[in-house]
Amino acid sequence: MTDEPETFLAHLRGAAVGVLERVPEELRAEIYTLAFNIWRVDGDDRHPYVDIGYNTESRYELELRSEDPGEARWNYACWILEGFEKLGNVPEDPAGGPVYIEEVKRLGAWYEGEFDLDRVLDDEDIRARARLLRLHFYDAVIDLARHLHADGVIERTFGRPLPVVVFDMDRPGWELHATEAANPPELIEEFMAWQAPEDER
Repeated sequence: MTDEPETFLAHLRGAAVGVLERVPEELRAEIYTLAFNIWRVDGDDRHPYVDIGYNTESRYELELRSEDPGEARWNYACWILEGFEKLGNVPEDPAGGPVYIEEVKRLGAWYEGEFDLDRVLDDEDIRARARLLRLHFYDAVIDLARHLHADGVIERTFGRPLPVVVFDMDRPGWELHATEAANPPELIEEFMAWQAPEDER
């Protein structure tokens, strides 16, 4: 028994296993990628969360356009974006919120008061804290994906390894770095090839 507080990452790791186990059995064979979608409640970096979602072959077929099949397959704007479980500092994750707040307070990244974008932009200290909050959450989500691969959770749940595309709607283009960091290289070859400039494909 230890008096050390639970880390936010440990919470994510445990909770994500349950999320994946609740993916309907009848969909599992059709899922070709997992999607870790990062959002913030009202744009506030103190309230980040990750949707643990996926895309399916059926959705791909619906979005398919002959001019660029890669767009339908790998551009998250074409994917299923709603209806997934949320983990982070949100009411939908009542266990995660307190762990997250306690951890970022220990790190000195938390700040008090109402969220106001102008306040964040105008106050150098708050701006620095908001950046730390964002980087902390990014690191946790990328580490979560790595852990789910390394521990075999994804393969056991779906019967095969699957790529995990990590993205943040507020930072277009960041998903390239994040997805590369989150996966074994062989799982994301197709995704990375689609991301390459057209003259290199």
